[in-house]
Amino acid sequence: MDTEIIIESLPRLLDGALITMEITAISVVLGFILAIPLSVLRVSKNPFIRWPVYAFNFYFRGTPLLVQIFLIYYGSGQFQEFLSDWGLWHFFREAWFCAILSLTLNTAAYSCEIFRGGIEGVSFGEVEAARACGMSGSLLYRRIILPAALRIAWPAYTNEVVFLLQSSSLVSVITLMDITGVARVIAARSFAFYELFITAAVIYLVLVYGVLFVFKRVENKILGHLNPGAASS
Repeated sequence: MDTEIIIESLPRLLDGALITMEITAISVVLGFILAIPLSVLRVSKNPFIRWPVYAFNFYFRGTPLLVQIFLIYYGSGQFQEFLSDWGLWHFFREAWFCAILSLTLNTAAYSCEIFRGGIEGVSFGEVEAARACGMSGSLLYRRIILPAALRIAWPAYTNEVVFLLQSSSLVSVITLMDITGVARVIAARSFAFYELFITAAVIYLVLVYGVLFVFKRVENKILGHLNPGAASS
């Protein structure tokens, strides 16, 4: 193994890691903000409210993320005049924006279904007790249902964030210089594919277990009452 090429390439790979962390963090935050109201709409008894959300989830969970990235980045060029009229072409011509949009919509669909399962898993007794205290509508969701649903869904949501971090490597196909993009460019010039992608894999490994550590700490906080030993660790 050529360690010299690894040492020389490490600064650029770490710069790529910053891009990876940036687009992942922004997509996670935006996807979470979008998924919460969508999950509430998803459990509505009104089919005119529930089915549009189901169609959104059906598409973004049923098609490959790579196809979604291509459609948003390359496909938006076919609507340049329309997007320009609305002042949006400035955003859609940027690979960074298209990557964020693709990842956000994708994770929002998966997270919506995760949170829907959490909402449906909330104890009926908790809901009835809250209603007996006079809670209803948005107050019931804000005080009782959503906090309980997040506690239920948190372990599954942690996996979704990890999958999103790993899937962010696909944005390199639209010229973003994330970890994978940097490794691919350097490897194409030096032919040190093994060294570069092993190094990239190690960086992803560190990032993934960093995310798992942070989310585990949060899980211990919100579920500490169920496992006092974990909360104190």
